[in-house]
Amino acid sequence: MKEVKDTKILVVDDNPIWGFLIQQMLEFDRHQVMWAGDGAAGYGTYLLFKPDLVITDIEMPEKNGLEMMACVRAHNPAIGTIYISVDLDRFRPRLEEERKRYQVGCLQKPFSRRDLMRLVSEHGCNGERRREKNG
Repeated sequence: MKEVKDTKILVVDDNPIWGFLIQQMLEFDRHQVMWAGDGAAGYGTYLLFKPDLVITDIEMPEKNGLEMMACVRAHNPAIGTIYISVDLDRFRPRLEEERKRYQVGCLQKPFSRRDLMRLVSEHGCNGERRREKNG
């Protein structure tokens, strides 16, 4: 199994400050990280970068995070996913459906580095760890 430290992670957030902060936290732990500024760019970056994990904001121009992940899952249904938002409650029904179907992680902005790293550890191995855990 791939070491979690070597995880390829795509960060998608239309706020460049959040994108930069998340990228810095992940690179500090030796992850390979790419950042995209909206869902359309995120999908294009996914196709080129082939990440193990996608961390995406939900509300973004062009394509929101939920729409982008539907496109990504057409290629890789088991990809690790962490949704981030300042207003998770607004998306609660859809996120509950996503959690049941894909076992995604969710973080309310602002969040701590520790909480981010915990979810990266849980969701960061391209679904391998989740498949092993669930038999």
